[in-house]
Amino acid sequence: MRDLLHQHLHGHVRALLDAEGVEDGVPEFALDLPKNPEHGDFATNVAMLLAKSLRQPPRKIAEALAARLSEAGGLVSRVEVAGPGFVNLWLGDGCWHDLLRSVLDAGARYGKSDAGAQRRVQVEFVSANPTGPLTLGHGRQAILGDAIANLLEATGHAVTREYYFNNGGRQMRMLGESVRARYLEQLGRAAPPPPEALADREKNWVEEVEGLPVVFPKDGYQGDYIGELAAGLRAQHGEALVDEPGEGVFRETAENQIFGEIRKTLSALAIEFDVFTNERDLYESGETDRVLADLEAAGLLFEKDGARWFRSTDFGLERDRVLVRSTGEPTYLLPDLAYHRQKFARGFDCVIDVQGADHKEQFPYVVAGIGALGCPKEKVELVMNQFVTLTRGGEQVKQSTRKATYVTVDELLEQVGCDVFRFFMVQRRAESHLDFDLDLAEDTDWKKNPTYTVQYAHARTHAIERKARETGVAMPEASSFDASPLVLPEEIEMLKKLSEFPDCVSRAAETREPHHLCYFARDLAGLWNPYQQDGVRHRILSDDAALTQARLGLAMGVRIVLAGALRLLGIQAPERM
Repeated sequence: MRDLLHQHLHGHVRALLDAEGVEDGVPEFALDLPKNPEHGDFATNVAMLLAKSLRQPPRKIAEALAARLSEAGGLVSRVEVAGPGFVNLWLGDGCWHDLLRSVLDAGARYGKSDAGAQRRVQVEFVSANPTGPLTLGHGRQAILGDAIANLLEATGHAVTREYYFNNGGRQMRMLGESVRARYLEQLGRAAPPPPEALADREKNWVEEVEGLPVVFPKDGYQGDYIGELAAGLRAQHGEALVDEPGEGVFRETAENQIFGEIRKTLSALAIEFDVFTNERDLYESGETDRVLADLEAAGLLFEKDGARWFRSTDFGLERDRVLVRSTGEPTYLLPDLAYHRQKFARGFDCVIDVQGADHKEQFPYVVAGIGALGCPKEKVELVMNQFVTLTRGGEQVKQSTRKATYVTVDELLEQVGCDVFRFFMVQRRAESHLDFDLDLAEDTDWKKNPTYTVQYAHARTHAIERKARETGVAMPEASSFDASPLVLPEEIEMLKKLSEFPDCVSRAAETREPHHLCYFARDLAGLWNPYQQDGVRHRILSDDAALTQARLGLAMGVRIVLAGALRLLGIQAPERM
């Protein structure tokens, strides 16, 4: 509807310029939805943009444009000039009736577009290292990334979903050493800790196990799953691994089993990835060495205190960053640069990183680095999500990642289910802190839980269709559909809301903000649920055949749009509840 009105208005503006003998082009004007419905269906600032070309006050131009639109009739039924020169526009009911017919005709295609022109976009998300179960922060990233990918596909982009994980470096060594420590603990074979461990408890945790002191690495992983991994190795190998280092079978086993569990969790979230990439491959393929060589050739690498540094201050950043420590161990920035350069080598037109707030400080250095390596840094985007806080009874549920007392994605899925989990995780702007209300999430009352509010509205449209078919009433066909009996204000309001769906999808895709779909779906359900429950004023199946067909068509339109919104959010659209 916005596009149709934009074309209509463009023609009248062009005619206005021609009448004044002005050859300037029509400016790019806005056509917005007023916050207050009393100010029209749409509002435009075009008169203010024409002031320079026409050399007239904006309000005078607005009045001339309003007169033209009023005389033309048709699409625009009412025009008003507001303030310094805004033009408020009302469309005739016939426009909204035609809109419903187009919704029925498009069906599941309604809201989709080819605006992306099949541009290749890579969306990297989750990317949790295989050191433990997925946390709620990872869960939020998972839902955000998948919904963004859905939106981009719906707007005509060729999307690749990718998962990148660090399976090298210090974290993975700590994982292997943690499993080894628990394995030795279970065998009662732990060696006495070195004197420095006893003297400096900040370097190692010392525990008493069956009278034997066990050295557990600082920053080691303490969750129950570590003990379970160790028990599995003990059952398989007995005491044969006592002299094995943590870098060997302990780390490999932990990585494979934990990543297998992560993939099961992702499957439970209805998320499938096209590509999995890991850090170790970047080292083994020589990608990281080539990054160092190219930065050095460009004069952007220097040595200091035995470490190798990236001259990031040359790009306006506040400090230079270490790429390789004095110990020879690389920092996370080095493989990140290699990985992002690889993305563009694969031909992506745009890459989107969905990451937690802890990556905010690192991202500018990645952008500067890949720019220095000749990649189009303006085509790299960060969608940063804030942390998730669990609340129950208004009180925060305390969590500790290091001690593994946090609630995992799997545990929360068991409590609330996939649909509720997905809706709650994406219903707020990514940059906003998310309070996950467990009491509300577990509430199955459709009037309270927003997920069920939307799903119930969709299910009711199917219930109405079932009743119609049971009574021998045929569902309307788009080719012969007549929506003109829909004249009640609440019916026109719903038609206007249906018309907003394509714009909502487009805006959510462009801004990478899927929460707009949640708001939209809740608004539409908030109009439909009370409408269909009022069986007196809004009786859908009646003796009036024309009105029955029109209202059945409205139900079908609501179903199409709600199903489309839920599908983009990765949530089921049930036929019964």
